[in-house]
Amino acid sequence: MITQKTGQKGEDKALSYLTEQGLKLIKRNYSCRLGEIDLVMRDKNYLVFVEVRSRNSMKFGGGIGSITLAKRQKIMKTTSCYLQQYQLLEKNPIRFDVVSIDNNSGSITWLRDAFGYDY
Repeated sequence: MITQKTGQKGEDKALSYLTEQGLKLIKRNYSCRLGEIDLVMRDKNYLVFVEVRSRNSMKFGGGIGSITLAKRQKIMKTTSCYLQQYQLLEKNPIRFDVVSIDNNSGSITWLRDAFGYDY
């Protein structure tokens, strides 16, 4: 079971990694009544909504494999809240990324454009 402390460490590691790749942090742990977005970042022209998954085992697809259809839908609904709240609808192209962290090896997998509104 992933604890809140372990999840926070995973988000810290993902944030550091993505910053090294040139992304800029906009907001961390955005939440509304529909859910939470771990990281909101800027990558050139894109507003990027990042889901971070830390796993102790890569069984069953690891962190990336844990992003179910229901989770994707929840992230997309929460993103809509964010875009409405900050009046960003149709102002920026958006992207949904997933960062998976294997806690045993420390390896990071960054899946850009992991899913979209067409799923």
